[in-house]
Formats: sequence, C-alpha cells, structure tokens
Amino acid sequence: MPETFRIADAAELAVVERNGFVESRHAGSAVVLAADGAEVLRLGDPAAPILPRSSLKPLQAVAALTAGAELDDVQRGLATASHTGTDRHADVVRGILQSVDLTEDALQCPAAWPNDVETRDALVRDHSPKTRVRMECSGKHAAMLAACRASGWDVDGYLEIDHPFQVHVRETVERLSGERPAVTAIDGCGAPVHAVSLIGLARGIHRLATASERSPFAMHRLGAQLVRAVRENPWTIAGPGTADTTLITSLGVFAKRGAEGVMIMAAPDGTTAALKVLDGSPRAASAVAVRLLERAGALTADAAAAAIRSLDLVVRGGGAPVGAIRPTV
Repeated sequence: MPETFRIADAAELAVVERNGFVESRHAGSAVVLAADGAEVLRLGDPAAPILPRSSLKPLQAVAALTAGAELDDVQRGLATASHTGTDRHADVVRGILQSVDLTEDALQCPAAWPNDVETRDALVRDHSPKTRVRMECSGKHAAMLAACRASGWDVDGYLEIDHPFQVHVRETVERLSGERPAVTAIDGCGAPVHAVSLIGLARGIHRLATASERSPFAMHRLGAQLVRAVRENPWTIAGPGTADTTLITSLGVFAKRGAEGVMIMAAPDGTTAALKVLDGSPRAASAVAVRLLERAGALTADAAAAAIRSLDLVVRGGGAPVGAIRPTV
C-alpha cells in the first residue's frame, strides 16, 4: 500500500519559540500553484500521496452539485464545511434535508457535540444529547443525501464505497486533481476519502478557484459558484473565531483545513497553496499557507502579517506572551 511522504523528505514549515528558544519544529510538504496554474514553489515531497481529510470537501461538494443537489449559496457553504455546530449551522443542514423530504435520521455521520463552546454549553445545560446534525461534517452528508435524491440513488447506503454517488465522487476527484487516488480510506465522519498528492489537491482547488460561473462546463460553473458562496458567507465553512472563517473574511481567500495538518488556500487571483504537516498538528498550518501565498506574490506582506496576527499564535508563560508559533517558509 502506498505510504505518505517520509520524514527524510520533509521540509521545515514552522517553529514554536518560547523566550527566543525553539521549543518545537513542524515539518511537512507544500506546493504553490500560480494564478495560471504553473508550479512556483515546492517544499518537501508534494508528489507523495496524502489523505486530504476535510480539505477534500470542496471536491466532494462539487460532486454533490454535479449529481443534481440543488443548494443555495449558504447551503453550498455548509456542503463544504467543517462547521462548529451552532444553531445557525444546524438550521441550514436541516433545511437541506427538508428540501429532499429527509430528516436528521438519514444522516450517517456520528452524533457529536458542537465544536462551538457556547452552543455546546447551552445544550449541556438543557440536558440535550449529542446529535448528528451538530457534527462538523453534517453539511457534507446532507448534500450527499440531496444528490442521491436528485439522481434517484438509494439514500440508505450513500457512504458505501461502491455506491453510485461515491463512485461519482471518486470520478470527480480524478477529473479535478488529474490523478487516480492512491488509496481510498474512511474519514472520521464515515465517508470515503481519497488519497492524492498535494500537487493533485492544489490542482483541483486551483481549478475551482479560477473557474467561471459562465463556463459551459457544469463542473467548472458549479465549482465557481461554490467558491464564491464560501467567500461571501465565510461563517458557513467553519464558524466564528475559527481560522478558516477569519482568513476568508480578512483576506478574501478560499480556505479549507483538513485533519492531520492538511490545509488548502486559494488567493483571490487563484494562486493556490496546499500543505501537509507531517506530525498532524494543525496549529501552524493556516499561518504557513498565508506565508506561502505571500511568497508567491498573491498577498501583500502587510496583509499576510495582519492575518497571521489574527490567528492568535502567541505562546504564553504564566499568562503573559513569551513567544509565538512562527512560519519558517
């Protein structure tokens, strides 16, 4: 079975400094594609396959749309989201399900508490149980179910690898990434996730970020609509205070984190960065992606610096700032 990139092939992406002392180092791989799609920066081994985890959601959402799911802009954002489970998020997911005559019981993602602390605390005070609609991937699952309804496919087995919808997802990933997945695994939410290289992942996101809503090709047209929907409704893709929502709001980028240190980010001009932190830590990934886009000339130094400051990467000692998590790319 193919393996992800090796430690020996990794490059340093970020460090953690405490009182001027480098306490930890994050290594991994990264690639940046320019607005015209040309590769302009490569670190580590971005040709090795990785599991994109939730960074694959934009491609999965496009698959749902091309399979017939009829979603408005806010619902498109939720289809792409790792949301924090607020009431606002949950209501949109319920709306997607109701539009195709389904209830929350049709969701096959695990039941979970919201990631949003205030919402979770309120539910706990009310003695409410964990629910599937609050799970961060529920929007993706609802979109999958809507696509199955539109195409006349069985909704009970929509997560099975050989289900017609999941076959369609795999074909969509292949078309957008230009690669055949090295491995198909099962993501934390229960859906199949396909291993492609960082180059392939960046290529797929770049194609969506540079597509036109007037394209004669449905995949490109719907992909462009998806990217615009997220940029115009950044709260949908994650939630208040999260890195993705914060950076989309401040920089106008398209950003989507994935578990285990994966990050994709496309600048307004289409320049696209994709990276994987080898140790799986997400804490530096967003800042590294911002710095990569700055290096490629897609973000100004001032805008990038302000965006990184907004991520609160301060290292504290006794409650006072004593250092920071700092990109080294």
